Amino acid sequence: MLRTIEVDTADDTRLADYTRLTDVGLRTHLEAEHGLFIAEGTKVITRAVAAGYPVRSILLGKSRLADLPALTDAVTAATATAAPVYVVPDEVAETLTGYRVHRGALASLARKPLPEPPALIEGARRIVVLEDLVDHGNVGAIFRCAAALGVDAVLLSPRCADPLYRRSVKVSMGAVFAIPYARMPAWYDGLAALKSGGFLVLALTPEESATPITTALRSTASHGAANHGAERVALLLGTEGDGLSARWLHEADEAVRIPMNPAARAAGVDSLNVVAAAAIACHLLTAQASQ
Repeated sequence: MLRTIEVDTADDTRLADYTRLTDVGLRTHLEAEHGLFIAEGTKVITRAVAAGYPVRSILLGKSRLADLPALTDAVTAATATAAPVYVVPDEVAETLTGYRVHRGALASLARKPLPEPPALIEGARRIVVLEDLVDHGNVGAIFRCAAALGVDAVLLSPRCADPLYRRSVKVSMGAVFAIPYARMPAWYDGLAALKSGGFLVLALTPEESATPITTALRSTASHGAANHGAERVALLLGTEGDGLSARWLHEADEAVRIPMNPAARAAGVDSLNVVAAAAIACHLLTAQASQ
């Protein structure tokens, strides 16, 4: 259920959830304090509502009033709670948020409690683990890869960027709502729950001395078949610049790499960016699990 309210000024206190959306520092503080996040675009908002995130309010530019029926249907189907839709002139939306809202609609939604890592791990066979990725777009893109390719869950180190930050949600096209995730309480022993849960921990690295990932996964499949069971595998991905920390590389059961073309390596191209690497690795990881 939605209640339409027209607002003509950006300083209206009812619009406070949408203030300066491009200011990362401000938004991180505000969203943590109030337990909210912002979804952009009717399709992404609809996916968030379907995933059970309660709607606090919606901000809709007047040029996108045609989106209102779809938003109303989505919210009404998910909850009986009335939520306001603040309809504003497009220029007011731009002044308020700090950028031109191309997708027309924004929604402020309440966060849900995250599961503890052991609970997340318990029912999973294939997990992607992110260590200290700080770019929200990269985190969102990796979530999209993981969800699309059938990874069971994502585990985040304490310093990883927030998957529910607006840019993460936008880049993922709502995939952050489609795959369960948890955040480690501490980094130093962050892999302990995986190890105690029986996971084989593979660390993805560009180092040429590492085992080709296809070789490692074939060995994993053979080991699982020999023991009449399916091996549980966690894949570690490191930060955008430096890759995985020395500690996590040491703690992993095996370092693995995506082989580069020899000519490309000779020319100095020794690795892929973290999103491309994640897509390839997730495909290999889940393809091996289905065999």
